[in-house]
Amino acid sequence: MSGAGLVGYSSSSEDESGGSPGAAGGREEGAGGCSRGEPVAPGAGPAQSSMPIPRLPVPDSVLNMFRDQEEEVTDDSTKHGGRVRNFPHERGNWATYVYLPCDIQEELLELRELLISHARRYAVSLTAMEEFHISLSQSVVLRYHWINPLVQSLKERIASFYRFFCTASQVKVYTNQHKTRTFVGLEVSCGHSQLLELVSEVDKVMEEFDLPTFYKNPSFHISLAWCAGDLTDQLEGQCLQELQEIVDGFEDSAFLLRFQWDQIRCRSGNKFFSFPLR
Repeated sequence: MSGAGLVGYSSSSEDESGGSPGAAGGREEGAGGCSRGEPVAPGAGPAQSSMPIPRLPVPDSVLNMFRDQEEEVTDDSTKHGGRVRNFPHERGNWATYVYLPCDIQEELLELRELLISHARRYAVSLTAMEEFHISLSQSVVLRYHWINPLVQSLKERIASFYRFFCTASQVKVYTNQHKTRTFVGLEVSCGHSQLLELVSEVDKVMEEFDLPTFYKNPSFHISLAWCAGDLTDQLEGQCLQELQEIVDGFEDSAFLLRFQWDQIRCRSGNKFFSFPLR
């Protein structure tokens, strides 16, 4: 957010002389703009100068008033694995999205490492995802003063939803909208209808704030790993078939890849909001 600038006003008028000597009953102007023969009032100063009044500096307390409400972000792709921001950062803009958080189980981490290791045989170096989730919205740009109203609207719209299960066991390759990143994920095969109902309510909230809604005919999935660029050609085909065989043959995969969802979360910048399901 940018605060409005404080402007210092200065006079644009100039002093005028009272006339030539001898005018107005023979009085003459003396030093300081007082007529000769007239007493000077105590404390009276010289006539107003035509010099502009200097502007006062803006206090630091005003300049820093809203600093705690903004994200300080410096774009440097080398600090986050070459990831490219989908939209430019601007002061006061908060990247926001809605999702279902997934509890990380040790067995799921083992499966992820097996998939990452196998992808190296096809010259694809994958990076493990730091967290697992299912997206319910696109990543959108939100102004700071919209965060609380949007969160409140989300809370009201999903208050009636119950906890549910879904299964995600189908390996699939994805790219982001700008094809700057490629993902290996597990597509949801059971629980799709409940996810569509949630997305419908989230979309209504986005429309209230004139923000983009979710993708049409979405493929709900849990991303396990990613790499920079579009490497779908290397990962699909034979590689994808072998990755699926690893998942199908993993011990207790049917139980491991069945997820229960008991809350929805919204992340806006560095702020997290949680909405428990009934």
